[in-house]
Amino acid sequence: MAAHVRVFVIFTAAYFLSYFYRSANAVIAPDLAQELALDASQLGLMTGLFFAAFAAVQLPLGVGLDRLGPRWVTSALMLVGAAGSLLFASAHSLAALALGRALIGVGMAGVLMGALKAFSQWYSPLRYPALSGLLVGLGSAGALAAATPLAWLNETVGWRAVFGVGAGAVAGVAAAIALGTRNAPPGVPWPGQSVDLRALQTVFGDLRFWRIALLVFFTNGTLLAFQGLWAGPYLNDVYAADALTRGNVLLWLSAGVTVGFLLSGWLSTRLGLANLVTLGAALFIATQVALALHPPPVVMAPVGALFGLSGGLTIMLLAQPRYVFPIAVTGQATTAVNLFAIGGAALVQWWMGLIIGLFPGVDARYPPEAYSAALMAMATGTAAMLMFYWPMRRSAA
Repeated sequence: MAAHVRVFVIFTAAYFLSYFYRSANAVIAPDLAQELALDASQLGLMTGLFFAAFAAVQLPLGVGLDRLGPRWVTSALMLVGAAGSLLFASAHSLAALALGRALIGVGMAGVLMGALKAFSQWYSPLRYPALSGLLVGLGSAGALAAATPLAWLNETVGWRAVFGVGAGAVAGVAAAIALGTRNAPPGVPWPGQSVDLRALQTVFGDLRFWRIALLVFFTNGTLLAFQGLWAGPYLNDVYAADALTRGNVLLWLSAGVTVGFLLSGWLSTRLGLANLVTLGAALFIATQVALALHPPPVVMAPVGALFGLSGGLTIMLLAQPRYVFPIAVTGQATTAVNLFAIGGAALVQWWMGLIIGLFPGVDARYPPEAYSAALMAMATGTAAMLMFYWPMRRSAA
């Protein structure tokens, strides 16, 4: 296998695992809640720790990638994730689950940014956007594995076995990155330059950054919070859906996300990046409202697919900094936006749990109104940030 193909394949495999882990709790949430007697707020906080730890690593991660390179930084972090998966698999308390989930978040924090850093060295500027979009689209299929296949495995061997085997898969891909890739093509020296953190002052002082960051906080945050956790309890409590049915609906939702990711780059070149984001966010708000109104079970799968598709289109917010900021600071600007994208997932996941927990539950089940309130709150926040973002449509992006 040619070296440049090997780099793409290995990092895509790593992102597949990252997306699997961020989405897995949606299917196994009812089992976690029942087995360890977790209420909604505990379940939301524990699951959200993946994203909280992921977000906390972002800014120092950028420094590490620039100085040491993705080969060593990404593989080392993934070994932390493998240890977290083993701890999660053997946990018998909320504290152990939470620590395992947080370590998995740390382990996966360097996968996407590490891949993009590697691609920037291995591929020409003309090929970079297409391959980056292909990476995100193919890797997000990890959410498909965390839908019906995970539901079947959970019923067959149990979630503990899945996370135990997953730890071995993560360690194996980490080894593949360390042994099978390079920071740069042969003959191209790795600069190992230091990073001027004063560039962050330029980024955070620009109003355009906040228009992008606050919208991605709610779009990406709500997408991952629902896909990665609350879709499962929503289907369980509102529709009394069994595990396989929940997995099938999540499969449609995750397929929508994958299609949205794959189409986003192509559509942004035709509609304009900011126009595409605006359209995607508006559709995303509409589907949140539809879910809050509890559509008939027969249309749940299409509504879930549209929720995923529209949320996936807004991923172009992560690409927008390179059109807004000078080339010298786009790396740190992108990492800073990603901090809000992942931080949004952590907080929105927790906030939804807090709102749902305000309603009286019986045997870890909550009434339909609880999910309506949580979804409408997130739809309102997304709508407010879309209005704040609206002036970006006048930009060249």
